[in-house]
Amino acid sequence: MSISLTNEPVTEIKANVVVVGCFQDEAFSADAQAVDAATRGVLGRLQESGEITGKHGELTTLLAPAGIAASQVVVLGLGRRDKLDQGAVFRAVAAAAKSIAAKSRPVVAWYLPTAANVPVLATGICAAMVGCQGQDLYRAELKLNPIAEMKWRGDDTQSLETGVILGECINLARELVNRPSSDIYPESFAERAREIAGREGLDVEIWDKERLSAERCGSLLAVAQGSVRPPRMVILRYTGSTADAPTIALVGKGVTFDSGGLSLKPSDSMKTMKCDMAGAATVLAVMQAVARLKLPVNVIGLAGLVENMIGGNAFKLGDVLRARNGKTIEVLNTDAEGRLVLADVLDVAVERKADCIIDLATLTGACVVALGNDVAGLMTNDQTLCDKVAAAAKTCGEPVWQLPMFPDYAEQIKSNVADIKNTGDGRWGGAITAAKFLEEFVQDKPWVHIDIAGPAFLESAKSWIDAGATGAFVRTLVELLAAASRNTTTAS
Repeated sequence: MSISLTNEPVTEIKANVVVVGCFQDEAFSADAQAVDAATRGVLGRLQESGEITGKHGELTTLLAPAGIAASQVVVLGLGRRDKLDQGAVFRAVAAAAKSIAAKSRPVVAWYLPTAANVPVLATGICAAMVGCQGQDLYRAELKLNPIAEMKWRGDDTQSLETGVILGECINLARELVNRPSSDIYPESFAERAREIAGREGLDVEIWDKERLSAERCGSLLAVAQGSVRPPRMVILRYTGSTADAPTIALVGKGVTFDSGGLSLKPSDSMKTMKCDMAGAATVLAVMQAVARLKLPVNVIGLAGLVENMIGGNAFKLGDVLRARNGKTIEVLNTDAEGRLVLADVLDVAVERKADCIIDLATLTGACVVALGNDVAGLMTNDQTLCDKVAAAAKTCGEPVWQLPMFPDYAEQIKSNVADIKNTGDGRWGGAITAAKFLEEFVQDKPWVHIDIAGPAFLESAKSWIDAGATGAFVRTLVELLAAASRNTTTAS
């Protein structure tokens, strides 16, 4: 995809589609007025008749408009200017891109009005790249057709670069999640991470089964032992600041397929379990973005990669595992495996002297029951760090909601035969008891757990994105790291 900036008049630019943005309850922008004049008042008449209102996400198409060089004009409603934020821009532009990509339209030009305190250009470019890419990696006839060339009204090259980087990295995460477990498994994911690290200048370590055993990762290894696919741990490091600057660790759950193990899932619940490595994919995408953006911050990205399968060697209910930090774990459900993988990865993050830790995981169905498919759950041992994550998510328009971490929840994971057990008492509060389990492995480091089980993967399409992987929280974590780097620079 070629993406460039232009100041060519909207009426003269040669493209299959020209997209012109407008706000609700406002006069048309200069570009929309130019289209209106060239078409002898068509837009004005459509506005008077209520066909064009500027409501958020509204699309009005003019076919073969007279006086316009482009084959089509799409008027995109951005909603009220005083309600505009990054989330609103992202969803509106992505919806327009998805609609345009329903047919082959190789060249699209975008003329969006600017808005105070909202990076419309960078957010719009990122959104358009996401909206026009589908999940049909293996289809001969694509449902969404790639846009070969996009031109954007403006002259801010930094915003152009930022938007392209974020769009590419979100789509990387989506692609990894959308690929089946026959393509993406622990070894192939690790090799993809190695390739990206080499290209982007990241330091990389990949621990194979022997190294994981030598490192006493007994909890992670137990989950992996039922599969013929050997496990991996990926450790990426980006050093963009001084040695004495804080180091932020990002930890991702990478269960490349989750059958549930001996606590076998029903078929319907297993269909989308290629998505159980979305946390790891997000971490890899964020590390790529941070390196490309050259943020002045120190970050470690870690991913625990396993398949959870059945077999003669699969771990069993009643097994007692010893995690890397020495804690013993009674297994009462082999489908509560993600926390077992993360336990050892979190301990490595602590050992690597991370000053704070953020983990992402498609961890519990209980979080989806509590918050629905569109909202991620936040759980923490440090309110200040959690507030920073929530603020970054709000800036980017990615919904989150904090769940409580009262000490009473920890009582539910106490075991009669080991230090802890991998499930709570019954179904209730399952997202929180899973987080209390993870808290046992962070050694009082400031830590936030993001349960992305709902928003990471869509079983049906939305107006602004295809079904399948969403790349949720790539933008939020990049925003968080950018804010951390700004604070560090200001403090110094």
